[in-house]
Amino acid sequence: MAKRRANGEGNLRKRKDGRWEGRYTAGRDPETGRAIYKNVLGKTQAEAKAKLKQAIEEAKGLDTAKVGRYTVGQWMEVWFEHYAKVKVRPSSHQTYRGYIDNHIKPNIGKIPLGKLTSLELQKFYKKLLEEGRVDRLESRHQAKGLSPKTVRNIHQIISSAMKLAQEQKLIASNPAEGCALPRLEHREMKTLPVEQLQSFLREAKDSGVFELYYLELATGLRRGELLGLKWEDIDLERGDLRVKRQIARINGEVLEAPLKTKNAYRTLPLAVDTIDVLEAQKKKAEDSPWVFPSPTGGPISPDSVLHMLHRVLKRAGLPRVRFHDLRHTFATLALQNGVDVKTVSGMLGHFSAGFTLDTYAHVTTASQRQAAKTMGSVLSGTLQP
Repeated sequence: MAKRRANGEGNLRKRKDGRWEGRYTAGRDPETGRAIYKNVLGKTQAEAKAKLKQAIEEAKGLDTAKVGRYTVGQWMEVWFEHYAKVKVRPSSHQTYRGYIDNHIKPNIGKIPLGKLTSLELQKFYKKLLEEGRVDRLESRHQAKGLSPKTVRNIHQIISSAMKLAQEQKLIASNPAEGCALPRLEHREMKTLPVEQLQSFLREAKDSGVFELYYLELATGLRRGELLGLKWEDIDLERGDLRVKRQIARINGEVLEAPLKTKNAYRTLPLAVDTIDVLEAQKKKAEDSPWVFPSPTGGPISPDSVLHMLHRVLKRAGLPRVRFHDLRHTFATLALQNGVDVKTVSGMLGHFSAGFTLDTYAHVTTASQRQAAKTMGSVLSGTLQP
């Protein structure tokens, strides 16, 4: 016979399949006034009793007028339009939109918001790792899994949306908390060795883009920061440049955008040779407010400058690297030539010297070994009898 519990605490009964079911009132429908019932299941009476107690506690304080109104997909839209767009950089809007449309909504979008569990998310992340890449029609390659970093990014926006739902009393707890996330892959850092720089810059000069890539190697700016430079940001007499904006592709348009962090807003000193290069560039672009204008007079597209880089590398017979690897080249050469980590960190616009140290640990380790070797040579004479 089913075991009944007092009103307000829920009911327990044993089902025909042998499991125990706990049923409780989760509130009332605001339109009809009827009670909203929910249930939990357990293999034993004790398990069902514990689950029932937890469910009743979690149900307290929920907004019953809104609970059940949203699916995961619908709530992601609310979160994106009214919260994410306000908080995140415009350059990130398109990325978030892609995550929601290409991955979240097709896989878990139809699940009622209150029914999403950590296990469902765990299965979702596993699927993304194994077969999550969108298979484009123009691609002949079989769809593969997303990178661990991308899966972590998707988890981050789901967690943010679920946290908001919890704050709005739509769900009792955040199902994204406690999920096991994939380890980040260690991506081998590529740089242009000193012996290749001359060939690279010679080909860049022949291709008419010498000044752009020279300034990148001399300052280590992010791609968007380099393309966002205006002549008003550069003082050739004083010998410095101010990083104040970036160029990004947003919804298909090449636009100005704020910098990523407050540390990204910085002033960098310029060497004499770099000033000479910029003076030459100013003669080429004197009619434009942009240091590196496009043929139409506006800023260069980030995609275009990457394609130019790959063409220059190919013509110079050098291995392909990312534009960001030119930034790595600047940092590596600076550290190898004795510039301290804190100074390099400030020039790169990193949020801390510790982050720079972690990123370029291989460089600083080599420098430390060389220092130890040097000191060993200095002190070796003192060991002679």
